[in-house]
Amino acid sequence: MITGVHVIVYSKDPEADRAFFRDVLKFPAVDAGHGWLIFALPPAEAAFHPSEKNDLHELYFMCDDLKATMKSLQGKKVKCGPVTEQRWGTLTTISLPGGGKIGLYQPKHPTAIGR
Repeated sequence: MITGVHVIVYSKDPEADRAFFRDVLKFPAVDAGHGWLIFALPPAEAAFHPSEKNDLHELYFMCDDLKATMKSLQGKKVKCGPVTEQRWGTLTTISLPGGGKIGLYQPKHPTAIGR
């Protein structure tokens, strides 16, 4: 039986990104050994979109109020990208210390979380 999802985010500076998840986003973590942190994440959902290629995956955090979440993150010196309106939600990105970006959006669609 499937009991969870393990997401891997590749980074040029994984230690900085781990510190960001721990200290800025405040995600609880366990140390799997030698400082290798594995983070608990908020509830998740998965969607399947059409593509010409397989093995493409994206990571988005969801929030109830994008404007307020961005303000809170910016107060912690987190850079957010431009806001765009999509059919499925209001979207931005958050910049990770390691140079990557993760999507952040306020969904306009029904969510499967809590069902």
